[in-house]
Formats: sequence, C-alpha cells, structure tokens
Amino acid sequence: MGYGRFLLKRGVQGVGVVWGVVTVVFVLRFITPGSPIDTVAPLDASQETRRRIAEELGLNEPLYVQYLDYLWELLHGNMGYSYISSIPASVQVFQKLPATLELAVAASVVAVALSIPLGVISATRRHEPADYAATTFSLLGISTPNFWLGIMLVLIFSVEFNVFPTSGRAHGFVESLAAITGPAPFFEVTTEWIASLFLPAITLGTYFTALITRLVRSGMLDELSEGYVRATRAKGLPETLVRYKHVLRNTLVPVVTVLGLQLGTLIGGAVITEAVFAWPGLGSEIIRAINARDWPILQGSLIVIGTGFVLLNIAVDALYAYLDPRVVAE
Repeated sequence: MGYGRFLLKRGVQGVGVVWGVVTVVFVLRFITPGSPIDTVAPLDASQETRRRIAEELGLNEPLYVQYLDYLWELLHGNMGYSYISSIPASVQVFQKLPATLELAVAASVVAVALSIPLGVISATRRHEPADYAATTFSLLGISTPNFWLGIMLVLIFSVEFNVFPTSGRAHGFVESLAAITGPAPFFEVTTEWIASLFLPAITLGTYFTALITRLVRSGMLDELSEGYVRATRAKGLPETLVRYKHVLRNTLVPVVTVLGLQLGTLIGGAVITEAVFAWPGLGSEIIRAINARDWPILQGSLIVIGTGFVLLNIAVDALYAYLDPRVVAE
C-alpha cells in the first residue's frame, strides 16, 4: 500500500467517524429529558405559541426528516441558531474555539518541554535519586485532579503571592501578534497574555506531562537494551550522541502518536480547567449551553471537538507512517 492510498483510507475512515459523531449528537437532543421548546417558549406560553415555535424550529417534522435536514444544513456550514442569543451557532462556536486551541497547544508545549527531559534523565539514571524524583512526579501528576490543582495554583500564585491573574484571558495570541505593528505596546500585551495563560496551561498539561514522562522512560529503557546501542558504543560514539540521536529518536515514534491523540483529548477535556479559570473558550461555552439547554451551541461545540479529534488522528497517522514506513506496508 502506497503512502497516498494509506492517507486516502484514513480520510475515508475519518469521514465515517465524523458522520457517527454527528448522528450521536443529533440523537442526544431527543433522548435527553425535556424539550427545546421549553427553553425558547415563555413560561406562560399557550399551546398555539408552542406549536408555532415547534414549526419554526422544525420539531414538528418526523425524526428522519429532521435528521436529513440537519445533515444538509451542516454540509452548508449551518449549525442552527442559539436559543438564547439568536446568533448563528457556527459564529458563536468558532469565536470561542481559538481560546481553547490556544490553551490546548500551550498545555502540550508544557508537557513536551518537561516530560522529555524528565523521561531521559529518569531512564539514564535508573535507580538513582533523579529517577525516583521523576517517577514520584509522574505518579503525583497522574493522580492529581485538574480542578484541585487549578484551585491550589490560584490560591498560591494568584491570591497569596499575586504573581498571576486569578482568572480570565486578558489577550490572545492574535492580539499579541497584532501588537508587533499595532499601537498597543507589544511587551505589555504579550506579558499579560502569557501571565493569563500560564496557570491554566500548567493545570491542563500536568497530567500529560506525567503520562509522557513515563512513556519516554519506558521507551528509553527498552531501546537502551537493544543491540544497536551496544554497537554504537563499541564504535566509540559519544554517549550523548547515542542517547539523543539514536535512542531518543526511536523512542519518540510512540510519543508522537500519544501526543497527537492527547492533544485532541486536551481540547475536549479543557472544560474543567476553563471552568476553574473562567477561560473564555469552548469548554466554558459547553457548560453554559448545558445549563441553558441551548442545543444548537452544544451540538455545534461537540461536532467541532469531534471533528478536530478525527483530524488530529489522521495527522498523527500520517506522521507515524512517515516516521515508520512499515505502517504503510501493513
């Protein structure tokens, strides 16, 4: 199987998964107790008013007709209109998406920057204090709930020492870039952006830092016992070159796979972290939509997250196949 056919196969599978996500999200509205009409209609609405609202929303049609209409509208980029604000759901969802992507990418950067050095140190200094410290950190990172860690970081660094803001997002990445040529002071805007992003990124990335640290450690230990490592050492290559050019490179193949999959998980799992830090992203929007029973916003958010997860999986498969051509041949 060629690389192009491999990508085409993954793309077709991805379309099927997205269709499944859309179907599940559509059905979710009908199996959940209550009716969307209860959200839109006033409390004292008459039956005639409720009937008219049902007609406007298309809820009086048979289920299969509503489903086909929903698919058709999605294909044309229409996710419906918010029951609360009457703004197109696609506009409202994609306005919130950049903040969530920004947080997920920052958490991934934190995880990679910390986990790979910790994993390498832990593997190359096995059964030494550095190894025990890294292993303990991994155990604590995996065991600590995100919401508790976020609250503790706020209490210590925001309330007690007043180093970082307690919540919110002063500026975004785009605003920081615009400040380079704009009237706003670049340093001030960028500093405020990083300060507001720092604690949420640490909170969201801690679990994945611990996970990747353990993965890098175990992968390094497996590779260090391979015959090619003994051969490169016998040739007189420096130990640093052996560890980082050969051993670490082979270890990073599964790490790339896990990291790509976890990035999708970060986007979907940012709900709790965004709630703790009042981060104006898609997670906070999902919580608001659930509380208000704003189904178009909730459905649109879940579809965007699901589609993003599928696209990331395809990208990871493509990168994995590039790094290891044996995957394409299977």
